[in-house]
Amino acid sequence: MEQDYLYTKKPDSLSGNNVITILGMVVSECVFSHSVYGEGFYSFDVEIPRLSDAVDVLPVTISERIIERDNFRVGDMVYITGQIRSYNNYVEDENRNKLILTVFARDCENVEIDDQRSPNEVFLNGYICKPPIYRTTPFGREIADLLLAVNRSYNKSDYIPCIMWGRNARFCEKLNVGDNIRVWGRMQSRGYQKKLPDGTVSDRIAFEVSAAKIEMAENE
Repeated sequence: MEQDYLYTKKPDSLSGNNVITILGMVVSECVFSHSVYGEGFYSFDVEIPRLSDAVDVLPVTISERIIERDNFRVGDMVYITGQIRSYNNYVEDENRNKLILTVFARDCENVEIDDQRSPNEVFLNGYICKPPIYRTTPFGREIADLLLAVNRSYNKSDYIPCIMWGRNARFCEKLNVGDNIRVWGRMQSRGYQKKLPDGTVSDRIAFEVSAAKIEMAENE
């Protein structure tokens, strides 16, 4: 598994239990998403290179108070700091709600293409809300999936899927629902195919945090 990470330090503020920074290229038009109490929000996609030849394409949600749409175009390089947010979206062809992730931008700046900052860093401090799923691939690679509930203001939480590899996966195998953990890594996009009830196959994209480091959180 490639290691596309630089570790971040744990932020000091209470709001620092969910922090993401990304550096990449805008690859879709900025379009209106929704409004909350009169404040408009827009969405667009950012392409972020890995150390390998692969790229991650992540959805971004941003307030109209942060950006001017006319000065924000496809091909621009941007540096964004914010949080990973989750919400449920009803999928009609599956007749169920689906967990959707987005990068919720708190700050966005245009940068030069040769900016040397790390392109994709995530820090999470949250609680395991489903039993971790540990498995091995046919080639013997160890993987663990877990769902992390990360608290935010106004008694809300974001539910963020995380994937672990190797010894981190073995560590997760021993964890329980309710355990408080910290995770460092990157947010990634992953394509997969979903078989629908009518027998057809649909191409989908999943978003998750690929962890490079994990530890138990101290009682705080």
